[in-house]
Parts: sequence; structure tokens; C-alpha cells
Amino acid sequence: MNINTPMNDATTRYESLSDTQLAQRAYARDGAAIRLITTRNNQRLFRTAWSVLRNHADAEDVVQETYLKAFAAMNGFTGQSTLSTWLTRITMNSAIDRQRSIARRKAALDKQDIALMEHYRSNYASLGGVRNQPNSQLARSELSRVLKLAIARLPDQYRMVFVLREVEAMSVAETADVLEIGQATVRSRLFRARRLLRRDLEAEYADIAEHSVTFAGADCEAMTSRIITALDCK
Repeated sequence: MNINTPMNDATTRYESLSDTQLAQRAYARDGAAIRLITTRNNQRLFRTAWSVLRNHADAEDVVQETYLKAFAAMNGFTGQSTLSTWLTRITMNSAIDRQRSIARRKAALDKQDIALMEHYRSNYASLGGVRNQPNSQLARSELSRVLKLAIARLPDQYRMVFVLREVEAMSVAETADVLEIGQATVRSRLFRARRLLRRDLEAEYADIAEHSVTFAGADCEAMTSRIITALDCK
């Protein structure tokens, strides 16, 4: 398909494009293709970044950084994995780089005996202040908040696997590909993560895992709009 072919009923037609065709259009700064790609992947990429950084603002920055890198290199997407997996891998690597940078900065501040107030800053402010919701929704929100805190307390290697497998429902093979580890390691780390969470929560977590780390609605639309503006799409 010629990426310059005009399209009527863009939403329907673009939905039917392959990942490679979408990547070609996105590389050509086609706004409709970029909007579809970001809308499809915003939630997964945010959750992936959060699984490393455990901070909403840092995770959001990493997602934006990922898109800008990815769309600049879309001509290199070969389709060997899905576009979603390709973007998730970039996000994971960017988040790990950000985590290392934060650790180095904190270490430098510690050497100067500067009191780090970040330790006391809430990473979960976006979940607070729930108003005008039925009691059942408030209860669900509170349970989700508790679970998010429990997930955040997992050791890094277990938390990354848990978010990709249980929250994002990525396959064992996709998770292994993103994290560059063996499939057996994915399974063992997920098993360990579940045990740690059950011990921590002393309750069932499966029913609310999907809602524990959200990046939807206004957050999702705002991210897509920023990317389209930054790339000066057609």
C-alpha cells in the first residue's frame, strides 16, 4: 500500500492495516497512524515504565520519550515481533536507563549530605481524592490503591514480570522477549511474584489487577496529542 494514498473513512481503513504498514505511515508523520498506534499502546507502555520506576510522572516521561524515539526509527521496524512488543521493549530499556540515572543522581546528592525529600513524596497521588462515586466504586478504588502499593513493593525483577504478564496479559514469549530473559525465568519470577503478593495482601488480587495501574481517559488522550504535536504530523 502506498503510504501517500488518500483514505476515506480513515478510522476503519487504518484499523485494518498491518503493523508494518502502520509503521510506514507513522514514519511519514501520518497523524491518523500515529494516533492509532499511541491509543493502542499508551496503557501498556505506561504500565511497563511504571513497573520499573514506580512513579507516575517519570513513567509518563518515559512513554513520551519512547514514542519520539520509536517514530523517528519506524523505518527500521521489520515486523519480526508485533509493533506493540517492539514499543514495549523500547519502553522497558528507556525506563531502566531512567532508573539508573535517578539512582546516580540520588547517590550524588547523598554524598553531599542533602536531605532527599523525594522519599516522602507520594508516588500515587493520581489515585487520591476520589469524589462523587458510589460506595462500591470507592471500595474498588481503595483496593486498587492497596494493590498498587503492594506491586510497587515487589523486587524489581518480579514486579516487571508481574506487570507484563498479569496486568498487560502479555504472553510468556512476549515477556521473555521484552525483558531478554528465558521463558522458564519468566514463569518462575511470576510464580514468586504471586506468592509475595499473596503474602503481602493476604487476599485475592486477580480480580482487580487489570485496574491497578491505569493510564486512560484524559491521560491517554493528552499523551497522544503531545506526540502528534511534537512530531508535527500531517
